Amino acid sequence: MLILESLLKLFNLPVNNTLKISDQINPFNKVLRIEGDKSLSIRWALLASQAQGKSKASNLLMSEDVLNTIKCLKKLGVKIRYSKKSCEIYGKGLNSFKYKKNLILDCGNSGTLGRLLMGLLIHSNNKIKIVGDKSLSKRDFTRVTVPLSKFGANFKTNSGKLPVDVLGTKKPAPIFYHEKRGSAQCKSSVLLAALNTNGETKIRAKKSRNHTEVLLKYLNLPINVKQNKNYDIIKFFGKRKIKPLNYNIPSDISSSAFFIVLTSLSKKSKLKIKNININPSRTGIIKILRMMGVKIKLSNIKFHKGEKIADLFIESSKELKPINCPPKLNSSAIDEFLLIFLVAAKANGVSSFRDLSELNKKESPRLKLGSMILNKMGIKTILTNNSIKIFGNPDLKIRKKIKINNFLKDHRIFMTSTIAALVFGGRWHIYDKDSIKTSFPSFLKKIRSLGAKLS
Repeated sequence: MLILESLLKLFNLPVNNTLKISDQINPFNKVLRIEGDKSLSIRWALLASQAQGKSKASNLLMSEDVLNTIKCLKKLGVKIRYSKKSCEIYGKGLNSFKYKKNLILDCGNSGTLGRLLMGLLIHSNNKIKIVGDKSLSKRDFTRVTVPLSKFGANFKTNSGKLPVDVLGTKKPAPIFYHEKRGSAQCKSSVLLAALNTNGETKIRAKKSRNHTEVLLKYLNLPINVKQNKNYDIIKFFGKRKIKPLNYNIPSDISSSAFFIVLTSLSKKSKLKIKNININPSRTGIIKILRMMGVKIKLSNIKFHKGEKIADLFIESSKELKPINCPPKLNSSAIDEFLLIFLVAAKANGVSSFRDLSELNKKESPRLKLGSMILNKMGIKTILTNNSIKIFGNPDLKIRKKIKINNFLKDHRIFMTSTIAALVFGGRWHIYDKDSIKTSFPSFLKKIRSLGAKLS
């Protein structure tokens, strides 16, 4: 198949980029290992570029988002060696990038890379242009350019979107930043800018994933986090030497979520997923699914480089309960709501989810598209700009043909549709399977390993 696709590309002929599924998955009892956490892979690479010496990572996620991170760092003069098994980054300390004239950095589809990298570029002495693909170019970048400009850097945007021109400052000043969205990308971008800024930068941040804070603390950098009910108060002192970080990156809970839901909605199935990152700021999906009656057990719990990891054991769920989902769990499950909606579709009653406007600001308007997929399946929904009600049907069985045009090539739309096809039946044509290269290149391979029939 790979040879055929290569020949088609060589002669500029169309390559079949559509997945067809017409069979539900049979019962399975398996053990899986998932690739490294994407958020941690990108953050490790960016911090290693600012460290003094060689940092080495194993289980680094080799997705397009992470490979684009490596490409951007190489363009900035960072020496990097990598293979399928490991990656070595030779850092030369804070602000050691080489800022060539007319430099263009392509972040592809990654909002994490685009926004976090800008935090490290506030010292550039030449103008740098940040670009991305069609999907990323539709997303808001003022949420980072506004606070980063307070350090003294200059930004020119395309009406708040990419491309963005960055011109740094020689004398950055520490800032106070009130992060109101619950966006880890915004908070982390400011923290990375503070790395090479004298004085105390202070952030009042709405609750969100805290991988950057955990890594900075593990590296013994001067960060202080005070946790309140709804906000964290973060204080960080810049201009400290960063030591190299050798890291066996734990597996990604967002990628694991597809298999958690697949198992829970399949008949007579069991699955163990090993060495998963269960950072409390990322485990909203576990809390929500347990409230809905999904059987999830944690074992072999331990800490690695400040992150909490565990093995997950999941079983098929016979009865699923509807949920009035607490908004306080939204930020810790924001990437998994499309999957949670599938569980709600099979629950016995009406599930409600609110304050989800941030879901429409991802790679695609996921709240709107999630509702569309459910409607195609025959599930009634009531949708607003920031909420959805899902009228579950425990006896749902699809017998018709369903076509999913993934116009913005959103990897999570494709993978969620695949899970829906395997558990609910029907004849599915799901477009843009290449979108999985962004975050989870081995997704279909692992689906097949569980016995799924895909064409």
